[in-house]
Formats: sequence, structure tokens, C-alpha cells
Amino acid sequence: MDVQDLVEYRAIEELKYRYMRAVDTKDWDLLASTLEPGVTAEYGHRLTFEGAQKLVRTLSRIMTDDIITVHRLSQPEIAIDGDEATGVWALTDRVIRKRDRVLLDGASIYRDRYRRGADGAWRIARTTYERLYESEVSLDDTPTFRLTEDRFAAPEVR
Repeated sequence: MDVQDLVEYRAIEELKYRYMRAVDTKDWDLLASTLEPGVTAEYGHRLTFEGAQKLVRTLSRIMTDDIITVHRLSQPEIAIDGDEATGVWALTDRVIRKRDRVLLDGASIYRDRYRRGADGAWRIARTTYERLYESEVSLDDTPTFRLTEDRFAAPEVR
């Protein structure tokens, strides 16, 4: 791997990290900027999308302020071939569904395809993940659980 490959490798890592941060912070414009317009996405067996607009519109609708997510990526394996690249990532995630009082933990393997545009920026062309596991527990089973900070709570609740 030469120096330019390392630069591109790092650019793709940052792209994927930006994508996950956009989801967790509900920054839908930032999320859209990480995606090719014709992106395809499969999140397990539940959610499938064709097109960046549909993906962003749907996620912004279903990921209300009632839902807090934290996604952590690790162990990237990125292969670059000109203006195309592939990536495999380990994901661990935690979701708090406040209204349902449910805590979800999970782990997945992401498999992505990336393309470098005419502007030189890498974007996600395809993203999929396969769940290794997912578990849920009722927060009512953990009576001491409470959120002491919540970026998405209404101001009067903070």
C-alpha cells in the first residue's frame, strides 16, 4: 500500500465515521452528504432503501427524539481499486427507546461499497449489515435506570 492508498483509506474511514455520527446526532443533511444519490441500503431484514432521499426521509421520520442511538464502528477492512472501494466493519450499537422504556444492544457486520465522485469525495454507494445478535431489555426491569443527560429531550424536561 502506497502513501496515496493510505490517504484514501483514511478518507473512507472518516466517511463511515461521519455517516454514523450523522445518524446518532440526527443530522440528516450531514447523512445525505455521505451518500451517493442512488445508494442502496439494507439494515438487516427490516429496512431496505433505494436512493439517498428515501433513506434520509425515512430515517428522519422513524428516528424521533424518543429514540437515542449510539453506533460504534471498529476493525475496518478497506480495499481500494481506483475510484471504487469496499469496506467491512464491526458494529456495536445501543438504542434507547424512551417511550417504550426499552434498551436494545446489538452487534453487526457492515459491508459497504464506496465511490469517489468527480469532486474527489468518497460517498457510500451501498451499505448493508447482518446482525450477529440483538437483545432487548425493559428498563422497568432496571428500576435504577435513568437518563441524567438527553440531548433530544424537550427543553422543559432537561
